[in-house]
Amino acid sequence: MPDIKIVNVVVSTKIADSIDLEEAALVLENAEYEPEQFPGLVCRLSVPKVALLLFRSGKVNCTGAKSKKEAEIAINKIINELKDAGFDVYENPEVKIQNMVATADLGVEPNLDEIAMYVDDTEYEPEQFPGLVYRLDDPKVVVLIFGSGKVVITGLKKEEDAKRALDKILETIKEVQGYR
Repeated sequence: MPDIKIVNVVVSTKIADSIDLEEAALVLENAEYEPEQFPGLVCRLSVPKVALLLFRSGKVNCTGAKSKKEAEIAINKIINELKDAGFDVYENPEVKIQNMVATADLGVEPNLDEIAMYVDDTEYEPEQFPGLVYRLDDPKVVVLIFGSGKVVITGLKKEEDAKRALDKILETIKEVQGYR
């Protein structure tokens, strides 16, 4: 089985009933707030290396984490900084995974033209994009397959689904091309 590497986990949560973003921008390190360009405050952390988007509604999105745990650590850092500055924030908000992105190497160089010809739910336009786009229903993910054998799986909600998706892709390639 090829190694699967989670490269991005996007989560969301709500840390307050509302947040004064101008005030938060003054308190949080590495925070940028330019409402004329983007309605949220962007806060970049170096450990863990993530970006957090804070909105007036109290909602927070965290992107760039390698795991849900890493995203929770980043969110708790922000909560503690805001709490220390006197903001009214929630203690342990529920953190929900919105999307996960994984990469893997199939260990074979698939014939993308052949796969596109014989497999439904695929798109392959090499003049526009070098990868084959394969939309799976179970798990409901989108897989980008490249001629080198590298794959990117996006739309994941849990890590186990990456393995299931990879198993299906390898099975499909074996059926179409006779790989072992």
